[in-house]
Amino acid sequence: MKLCLLLNVIDPKIGGVMIMGDRGIGKSTTVRLLVDLLPEIEVVAGDAFNSDPDDLEVQGMEVREKLMSGEELPVISININMVDLPLGATEDRVCGTIDIEKALTEGVKAFELGLLAKANRGILYIDEVNLLDSAASGWNTVERERISISHPARFILIGSGNPEEGELRPQFLDCFGMHAQVGTVIGYKLSIDHELRVKISKVRAELNVEGLRGDIVTNRAAKALASLKGKDKVTAEDIATVIPNCLRH
Repeated sequence: MKLCLLLNVIDPKIGGVMIMGDRGIGKSTTVRLLVDLLPEIEVVAGDAFNSDPDDLEVQGMEVREKLMSGEELPVISININMVDLPLGATEDRVCGTIDIEKALTEGVKAFELGLLAKANRGILYIDEVNLLDSAASGWNTVERERISISHPARFILIGSGNPEEGELRPQFLDCFGMHAQVGTVIGYKLSIDHELRVKISKVRAELNVEGLRGDIVTNRAAKALASLKGKDKVTAEDIATVIPNCLRH
């Protein structure tokens, strides 16, 4: 579990992690303490979406337009945000909503932030995920009465659940890059040889895992592990360590 969390922090594009295990073994506690271990991030001061001053992928449209016009924006450092997605949350609460009255009377796009906006560049945590069936992509678009607002929503997706609450549908499990089973008993520049890439694909084929996502996630996770160890090249041992978490589900 801890390894999966560390690898997703190193490379969020691995796709998050689903943690399954019995009650009372520290799943939620571990996830919540993770935020305290992470370094601060640079954001554009006053921006609601925690826009990165250098990365277009995680910039709100207003910040992106100002930077492209050559305007210099103040930058500050903040702690990474962790957002809990509560059960029973409405669509407006999750995605945000547009104030139509203000748009019609004042002619401005008034957007009430949802949880996806607040989670941008942070962690979105779903506890007891068995009881929920929702996922998010890198951008969130809210449309109402022909008014449309988009904002970045790129985050580390972490879910946890108890097997006793029921199994998760395969379509939902596929939203997570990695899967960690916990029992009561308890930007990098690396290379990976073509031969090892082929071996990853062969293992995935032997397990009858459809598509190429398993290959991609295993490659990313192996590179993240090698980076964590301070190495500049992936070994077969690195792959063997992460591949069960990448293909099990």
